[in-house]
Amino acid sequence: MNSECLRIADQLRRAFAGDAWHGPSLKKLLADVTPEEAEAHPIASAQAVQGVPMPKIVGTDKDWPPVTDAKADAWAKALDRLFQASRQLSQAIEGFTDERLQETVPGRQYNFYYLFHGVVQHSLYHGGQIALLKKAI
Repeated sequence: MNSECLRIADQLRRAFAGDAWHGPSLKKLLADVTPEEAEAHPIASAQAVQGVPMPKIVGTDKDWPPVTDAKADAWAKALDRLFQASRQLSQAIEGFTDERLQETVPGRQYNFYYLFHGVVQHSLYHGGQIALLKKAI
């Protein structure tokens, strides 16, 4: 690959679909998670340091919509939407030029380079959370 955009898209694709250096992809991690396990909260504070509980982070209903259907078909559709969105974003990143990576993201104070790498990092962060939760279940 000779383009930073292609490298970022590749990293995102690896985080979601496979062959990532860190371990299993999100697709592999989520493959055997049941709807009941996805809804569970087995670890109250998996990232507490030195015995101090993590503060409760409160999101809005828009940020964290409530689970209204924990059936297998709803879980399968949610997973399908997740992986479809990751494919679409990878394709969009591939369509960027390296020069555009320095442009400021509309409505933000950072550029697309920062945003795209942040999406990869954020996805891997959640992959680590899922791996921890699977060990607790």
